[in-house]
Amino acid sequence: MFAVTGITGQVGGVVARVLLAAGLDVRGVVRDPVKGEHWENQGCKVAIAEMNDAVALARAFDGAEAVFILLPPNFDPAPGFPESKAAIAALSDALTVSMPKRVVCLSTIGAHVTQPNLLQQSGMMERAFGLLPMPVACLRAGWFMENAALDLEPALASGVISSFLYPLDKPVPMVATADVGRVAASLLRQDWTDHQIIELEGPRRTTPNEIAEVFSRLLGKEIRRVPVARDTWESEFASQGMQNPLPRIQMLEGFNEGWIEFEFPTSTVKGSVPLETVLRGLVQRMCQTV
Repeated sequence: MFAVTGITGQVGGVVARVLLAAGLDVRGVVRDPVKGEHWENQGCKVAIAEMNDAVALARAFDGAEAVFILLPPNFDPAPGFPESKAAIAALSDALTVSMPKRVVCLSTIGAHVTQPNLLQQSGMMERAFGLLPMPVACLRAGWFMENAALDLEPALASGVISSFLYPLDKPVPMVATADVGRVAASLLRQDWTDHQIIELEGPRRTTPNEIAEVFSRLLGKEIRRVPVARDTWESEFASQGMQNPLPRIQMLEGFNEGWIEFEFPTSTVKGSVPLETVLRGLVQRMCQTV
């Protein structure tokens, strides 16, 4: 049996579907029983656990051959990342008690970077999981192509997409969540005995301008990218309700300045899903909901 956290999200959902399609038993770990009902209907067992509840997590992981860990994303953390620290401690305790044969955790590009930024939460998880008594694979994924979903509404409304990533012609390591989920599911099924780091990006790197160009083709109208002036970032994020935007700002600066990069950029694993496939799916899903 394979335990999957984050099953209600994009990556965790792919992991579960790939395992189920292979005829394997899956236990989805959810916080909301209502969201678990969908996965029960798909053939999963479901366990209820908050990600900071070590006892409930240990029960959810009990008997699992392997566990997929997705740290709850937090784009507006309190200073010092106390929320992630609590979840990492609970997960570490639960895994030590339940002792699966192996663990795959979703990490991120830049997890190894020492400069302060939002992605340090993944680095904290990697270091803590490196002390666990079972083999752990840290899957460091690039910027999700699906983040472009936030660009669709302004693209349709005005034909202009704001970009915090620039220069607009600077290639960024991006990857489809379908590729991330498939690689994670494959790692869960493999028999390996050491701690390892796998860095994953798409077939090729993508610029912000290219996202606009693909949307232009798909929507049949001209879409332009415009950079968001750096001196407006704080007020922009504050207007969105963020209480502590500094880590997010530092992350964006890291991508723009180039110090957020893969640790081993010449040996990354390449996914197969191109940008246009992801953006076409986003457009189709939006059309289905209107």
